[in-house]
Amino acid sequence: MKNVFVFVVLVSMTGCFKPMVYLQHKNHYPVDVFYEDQRPERPFDPLQDLELKGEVPLTQRQSENQRMLSRGNDVQQKELMLARLTMQAKKIGADALVAVRYTYYTSTTDNGYVMTGLAVKYKKEN
Repeated sequence: MKNVFVFVVLVSMTGCFKPMVYLQHKNHYPVDVFYEDQRPERPFDPLQDLELKGEVPLTQRQSENQRMLSRGNDVQQKELMLARLTMQAKKIGADALVAVRYTYYTSTTDNGYVMTGLAVKYKKEN
């Protein structure tokens, strides 16, 4: 009977818990970010096309036993790239980055990447 009670309590409590914190995590960048399929609702003037590119070595996890197991950069690397791109935009006075695009390639030793976006300034509202 005691085991049944514990089971009922555990089952009834599972509805009370929120998802883990990392599922709710939303990054805050110094400017607004809009990807290729998104547009800001506010009108804007373009300032400058920005680009961030480079290469990082493959991780051991990606190329274990001389086989390619995964390609591209992981989420943390992509977030760091986007943070760097948004900092560039902020330095030139942008309010947002629009049409942000990430592309990558993989060689036998490296992950190459290019992240681009258009830095824009919101128009003043009348």
